[in-house]
Amino acid sequence: MASERMADGPGGDRPESSPRAPDSGPGGRPDSPPRPPDGRPEYQPRALDAIDRDILQMLQMDGRASIRSVAERVHVSRANAYARINRLIDDGVIRGFGARVNHERAGQGASAYITLKIVQNSWRTVREQLRRLPEASHIALVSGDFDVLLMVHTQDNRSLRELVLTKLQAMPEVLSTRTLLVFEEEDLEPDA
Repeated sequence: MASERMADGPGGDRPESSPRAPDSGPGGRPDSPPRPPDGRPEYQPRALDAIDRDILQMLQMDGRASIRSVAERVHVSRANAYARINRLIDDGVIRGFGARVNHERAGQGASAYITLKIVQNSWRTVREQLRRLPEASHIALVSGDFDVLLMVHTQDNRSLRELVLTKLQAMPEVLSTRTLLVFEEEDLEPDA
């Protein structure tokens, strides 16, 4: 949901629509940085001040917070809060807004981390294939005894088995997999 953005203008209250015009250039906007070969935008890290960090913490706890409530909480004007949020979005600090899902209640009772060993120099190809898996929720290229760490959520263990055997192990770039069942998980949320 990276395309969804914080709400209305400086005088508004709801985060229902984008505060800026839709993306239009090859990198998202005419003034956006060029994209590297993998198509992801390149962003330079930026120093965040205490107000930016407070805004991020508030939006992590409640991505639906109104501009007015953000401004009041961090003690700035609504226009300043609006401008800061847009800058955090434009700089790639905020990647998007979304819902935190309880996978078990959503009918995805089996969760697992799957490690993959892949053919050397096949990361980009494998990443694109993994992105297309509806069960995948996190993908990471890592160092160590394996190359890729994949988090998946499936309906049950039978669905998980099918995912591993018929989708992952069928990829020619995947040399081996190892499945680690998750017995219990918890998303860590910022302190209130």
